[in-house]
Amino acid sequence: MIKLYDGGAYVLNGTELVADTEEGRAALAAKLGTVPEKAEARKQTIAYGILESHNTSGDMEKLQIRFDKLTSHDITFVGIIQTARASGLEKFPMPYVLTNCHNSLCAVGGTINEDDHMFGLSCAKRYGGVYVPPHQAVIHQFAREMLAAGGKMILGSDSHTRYGALGTMAMGEGGPELVKQLLNQTYDIPMPEVVGVHLSGCPAKGVGPQDVALAIVGAVFDCGYVNNKVMEFFGDGIANLSADFRIGIDVMTTETTCLSSIWKTDEKIEEFYEIHGRREDYVELNPGPVAYYDGMIEIDLSAIRPMIAMPFHPSNTYTIEELNANLDDILADCEARARVSLGEQVAFSLRDKVRGGKLYVDQGIIAGCAGGGFENICAAADILEGKSIGADEFTLSVYPASMPIYMELVKNGSAARLMQTGAVLKTAFCGPCFGAGDTPSNNGFSIRHSTRNFPNREGSKLQSGQIASVALMDARSIAATAANRGYLTAATDLDVEYRGQKYVFDQKIYENRVFDSKGVADPTVPIHFGPNIKDWPAMSPLPEYLVLKLVSEIHDPVTTTDELISSGETSSYRSNPLGLAEFTLSRKDPAYVGRAKEIQKAQKAIEAGSCPLKAVPELKAAFDAIHTQYPEVGKGNVGVGSTIFAVKPGDGSAREQAASCQKVLGGWANIAHSYATKRYRSNLINWGMLPFLIDEGELPFANGDYLFVPHITQAVQNGDTQVKAYVIRDGALQEFELRLGEMTADEREIILKGCLINYNRV
Repeated sequence: MIKLYDGGAYVLNGTELVADTEEGRAALAAKLGTVPEKAEARKQTIAYGILESHNTSGDMEKLQIRFDKLTSHDITFVGIIQTARASGLEKFPMPYVLTNCHNSLCAVGGTINEDDHMFGLSCAKRYGGVYVPPHQAVIHQFAREMLAAGGKMILGSDSHTRYGALGTMAMGEGGPELVKQLLNQTYDIPMPEVVGVHLSGCPAKGVGPQDVALAIVGAVFDCGYVNNKVMEFFGDGIANLSADFRIGIDVMTTETTCLSSIWKTDEKIEEFYEIHGRREDYVELNPGPVAYYDGMIEIDLSAIRPMIAMPFHPSNTYTIEELNANLDDILADCEARARVSLGEQVAFSLRDKVRGGKLYVDQGIIAGCAGGGFENICAAADILEGKSIGADEFTLSVYPASMPIYMELVKNGSAARLMQTGAVLKTAFCGPCFGAGDTPSNNGFSIRHSTRNFPNREGSKLQSGQIASVALMDARSIAATAANRGYLTAATDLDVEYRGQKYVFDQKIYENRVFDSKGVADPTVPIHFGPNIKDWPAMSPLPEYLVLKLVSEIHDPVTTTDELISSGETSSYRSNPLGLAEFTLSRKDPAYVGRAKEIQKAQKAIEAGSCPLKAVPELKAAFDAIHTQYPEVGKGNVGVGSTIFAVKPGDGSAREQAASCQKVLGGWANIAHSYATKRYRSNLINWGMLPFLIDEGELPFANGDYLFVPHITQAVQNGDTQVKAYVIRDGALQEFELRLGEMTADEREIILKGCLINYNRV
């Protein structure tokens, strides 16, 4: 079904694969008369060409990228624009689209969500942007319909910013990276490796894009095969996939932890642009005659079967057939895995969902940038035609990804066929993906064609004894399950005649409701500020010496951004740095905020010119120990704050607040064995936090310990990758080593200045 190469591979004319082995190179030499240089063959990937055309550094090993367009939604654009305003923003230098698809409900915190929307509209007018009102489109569907273009690059402040199937290299990053683009700065990364994804065959009837996507995620996530790399899709199998099908696979590449994605394009993508009235934005993209890839994934589409990603990660995958055949064993294993993350906070169960030997599901959701596409919903309507979802616990909600899609579903009858079954159609909204809509009951089991199923995400509040569990599936198998009134069923088990309706895009909705400045800024427009929209607090530059208290220690294999700063109703406070910070680690380590604020008192005393030891008396013992070897540490050269340890933090959302909330509470650093994503590490750096690494093995410190890092400014200035540190124990300094990893000169300067705002402030 899926094969991962041990090494790289050459690809001839976009079809023939030759493994980079001794045998493969010999075959290549016999065929071509020579073995092409890898450096030259790498230039023949689609990704290389797009990156080269957007690189401003003149050095393809150290990229400095300027994007063509930017996009954000309503739980990120306020913070981004506020940061850019504090740094001197006068106008948006490129098209910037502000969508309102996350806090659309305006149901939490009084007026604050709609205040954010009005802030976005006023900023689109003042700085020259595009504003998409609530319920019109989810961020990525609007980008597909109106922004994507062949050979272009888009940067978004949402991790699922992926438009590779349309020929656009797109990346999801934390807000500060968009701020840099707004300030005419660059996105700086080493040239990423490119992994080829060769598709062959044709999907079986009833198999959908989420099935293919989950199979890929299950194959590559744990081994990190594509971590921070670009996935490039090609092969004869692509011709057997519609544009919607490709888009559905592509959006889920985020869950592999790859950096970006790109696909070869053909007449079906050309037709997509024609349907959307943008034929001129189509560009045919193919690998060159002899392209070299740093890794290779072979996928036989005909071998893919309906998949399910069980709680609590998109990589926890099984075929539905396999799950149904081994229910008790697999459910028991899922419960055991869950206890690693959930601990004893809640009583979590799955095996009690088995009724008469079949798995009963409480809820089905088809929604968002992954599930809410036209073809997915039409297929679900075909499967459910003339049936009933029943009058028991099971419910089905469907969220078309944009109003143009919704309108076409109404016109072709799919909406009516779904509603007759008892399903509910709702407007474009991302809430079911992050716990702000259709939260199941406690210990409820929901199947969703959405993007993620992390713990603490879809409505769980472990500290309140509440747990909601989500499995990911394709819309077709969700509909098949609904047709069986909640009993888990693969779409391939049903004999369905799919209509294959043709999509007609009507842009009039957007023409009537979307504000588009056409890039013209109007500085006379006042910005709308609601009472929840607050400026960032002042942040100090990095001192010569750091005293850090470890205030949280997390040993889960991976820590998601949802656990670092919870989603759901807390998203309404993302325009309020201090208010949001109160929720930091609230569902993972509820004591974190109190511990961090207690030690922060010392730094606040330093900034006020008073004695930190009076603010935090327990510091005296730590400073006494430090002075035995570093007597010069004192007024004017030391900072005091907090740090956390996590094994591998940062999987999941691009949300910058996973880092900025720690900074607001006095955090100076993270310590980890590795960082799950490039974007989380970038968020730390942009908020002036040191992204420390420590080798695996027994830790030299424990929660509550004080750590001392001397001469840290010098280490950052010099670009040192090794940093001397001490843990303070029993009145003595015990030395250990931290690593910083490679940083650009600008990244080092940002950390030295204390954050990106300070770096840009004149």
